[in-house]
Amino acid sequence: MVDFHKRILFSDEAHFWLNGYVNKQNCRIWSEANPQVYVETPLHPEKLTVWCALWAGGIIGPYFFKNDEGHNVTVNGDRYRAMITNFFILELNNHDVQELWFQQDGATCHTACATIDLLKDTFGDRLISRFGPVNWPPRSCDLTPLDYFL
Repeated sequence: MVDFHKRILFSDEAHFWLNGYVNKQNCRIWSEANPQVYVETPLHPEKLTVWCALWAGGIIGPYFFKNDEGHNVTVNGDRYRAMITNFFILELNNHDVQELWFQQDGATCHTACATIDLLKDTFGDRLISRFGPVNWPPRSCDLTPLDYFL
């Protein structure tokens, strides 16, 4: 497929802890010895979850997950589908989606049947996702250009 890399939308969320904690999920330290580092953090610090999509044509987002009162909330299936319906699909109207592919990871809120059906209505067989027409590879690392670019 010619220029496939220009027609794929990579998507992901990131969590930003408001107390200054940094999630080093994608940072690995290789060493012969265990450094015995301890980091104390509050059990439930306030955080902000942000979604974004990146493709050769630009960035769609950011989208901040908040409730009706404006408070930060975690992502679940209903909130993810609301974001897709009320934000993402509206943003896609500015682009030729007939040629775009959409990729998301295998997070539970992304792979609920209702979510997959909603995305298939928009992208058809051009959906790369766990339980989607093009399955997210098993045991695949969850690294996208968003992890390095944004």
